[in-house]
Amino acid sequence: MKQIKTLLLVLIAFGLFSCTNVQQTKQTPMRIAISKMHRKHTYSNWLHRYDTTVQLYNMYPLGVDSALSFAKTVDGILITGGADVFPGYYGKINDTARCGKFDRYRDSLEIALIHYAIDHKIPLIGVCRGEQIINVALGGSLIIDIPTDWDTIIKHSSKDWKLQWHEVNIVPHTQMAAISGQTHGTVSSSHHQAIENLGKGLRIAAYAPDSIPEAIEWAARGDKGFLMATQWHPEHMDTLSPLSAPYAKLFLKESKTYERNHQLKR
Repeated sequence: MKQIKTLLLVLIAFGLFSCTNVQQTKQTPMRIAISKMHRKHTYSNWLHRYDTTVQLYNMYPLGVDSALSFAKTVDGILITGGADVFPGYYGKINDTARCGKFDRYRDSLEIALIHYAIDHKIPLIGVCRGEQIINVALGGSLIIDIPTDWDTIIKHSSKDWKLQWHEVNIVPHTQMAAISGQTHGTVSSSHHQAIENLGKGLRIAAYAPDSIPEAIEWAARGDKGFLMATQWHPEHMDTLSPLSAPYAKLFLKESKTYERNHQLKR
């Protein structure tokens, strides 16, 4: 009888240990911050195509301080498309009248998130306006209005984004070239502004045929965190597109690596 009781205690202890061990090793979903979610959830749907478990959080309703505090808990940050960046941030305040609508709160929010991500090596990507404001946050400037300021026959925007597509050329030996395996391709495009002078530490990874920059990344990553951004809209493109799916997958992979490396610190 004594031996049976001892055996039961051993089995109970082993069972508790096993449950505890499972709880400790259970993976938690990745957490991605989105600077401002689209009302049709296009960015959310794009990332969920490749990882249905990832948790996405809209930073826009938060104050800047609250957003930065929340950023301590995320594994990646996506800066999305939208209104023009206020030109005072890149030395062209006199051109304000030639811009579209502004969202000064969003500018300050996203610039703060960009610097936080870079300082803490959190994986960071941008789309359209997201590319532009990453460039501005790193000291670069923008073309105020492509149709007015740039000699081009390439149409970069229209009222219906579904009709707006153009070719891009991928720069050899860049990360974009490595993940896409392409030298050129067709992308969804909707913008009247674009990168003019490049921000510090960046390089151009793709151009439109008229030399408008279409993708950026670190010139030399070194010990920096992951950073890429596109002027085109990968969330509008086919799941099989080599200029959409590999971009999302790489961002999620980098975010997973960040999550694993920082899980024990939280």
